[in-house]
Amino acid sequence: MNFEKKTWKRKFLAGRTEILFSLAALVSVVLAGLAVWLINLNRSKIPSADKSSSSTPYEEKKMQNIPSGSADNQWSFIPGPISMDLVKKRGCVTDGFLSGYGGKTEEITKMINRSECVYLHRALETWLKPPDFEKAFAIMQGVDKKQVIYGMFIAEAIAMNREYEDSSDGNRVYRFEDMCREGTEDRWGANTCIPSIQNVNYRRYLRAMTRQAMDLGIQSFLFGQIELQDEQPSFEKTEIKKVIDDMRKYAKEKGIQIIIGGQTNDIIDGKYLKFFDYIEGGVGIDSEGNIESGACFSRYSSCWGLLWNKEYSSKANNVLLHLDWSGLLYDDMGIFAKMTREKRGEMLDNLYQKFTSQKMGFLMPFLAVINHENGGCYGPNKHFYAPSNKFRCKDEDAINLIMQKKFVSSNPE
Repeated sequence: MNFEKKTWKRKFLAGRTEILFSLAALVSVVLAGLAVWLINLNRSKIPSADKSSSSTPYEEKKMQNIPSGSADNQWSFIPGPISMDLVKKRGCVTDGFLSGYGGKTEEITKMINRSECVYLHRALETWLKPPDFEKAFAIMQGVDKKQVIYGMFIAEAIAMNREYEDSSDGNRVYRFEDMCREGTEDRWGANTCIPSIQNVNYRRYLRAMTRQAMDLGIQSFLFGQIELQDEQPSFEKTEIKKVIDDMRKYAKEKGIQIIIGGQTNDIIDGKYLKFFDYIEGGVGIDSEGNIESGACFSRYSSCWGLLWNKEYSSKANNVLLHLDWSGLLYDDMGIFAKMTREKRGEMLDNLYQKFTSQKMGFLMPFLAVINHENGGCYGPNKHFYAPSNKFRCKDEDAINLIMQKKFVSSNPE
């Protein structure tokens, strides 16, 4: 009997121990589950890295894939119709504005927002660099004007050690060293050259680059010094028609209006000039701000075409003029910046009235290169002129008044 009691007692204790272990295991599982639930709950309260709300949203999305008014409220620019009257009378040189030229982009943006400018000429630059669409996209977001037409410069200068990556075509890479006009190496400095329209690689690059520019909202395209880029600048022989036709075709597919211009210098082939919606060039002033009447600027030994002369203007669709700049001390902008403020305002008024009354455009200077040793007034730094009242020249009020008065008087409605 004692033996049976002891056996039963051992079994009872063993069973109780097993139950206790089972209960402990169950509690452990419950506690572990509770811990996991609490961790996930806390994680849900931590904001996720929503990169679409970043200050640089273009880093996450290709420009060509950003639809207007998209569901995620992604910012976009919707190009509007183009009026050549507005381009001529409210056009402003803003060289490299969308490329960050001059630095102090925030103040330059504010100056443009305060201005009467509608057309921003050469806002996006490609001089020795491929276009930076990401930077342009970011800067455009600061422009709050109701109507704006962005322009782009297709430079006659490329850097042979650079390349352009087309993100819309499987990240296809275009190497600039494959686009050079023969015999032009080091034309603008070491490892630079003039691109050739006759070069199929350059035409393919232009096709890719201008399409992405249109996707961004660029509407005006200016070919720099076309007689350098085009080895056969005549109606019968040129290859540029292929480029222009493709650009117009793509714009039509997108449902936007574009204009294409050329710095045509002394080209007088009327059929060739009519390829372009406008021809563009500098005024060519003397130290007093006077202009000449001949077909070529007398300061140079070779012909530098004065495009308002009937030799050219009578054969072109439209003519756009401005104070020329090249970074030299004696160019138009160099002379202009050394004048007194009163003289600058008077000269701009005279040039604006003269050319707009002849149905040509005179583009007001809002951002342009000057020589840093010029000695006159300057804008964000000594390398650039800008009329902002926040800088040294303080011409913006006079310039805006000139454009406002002329536009109102010619549009009484």
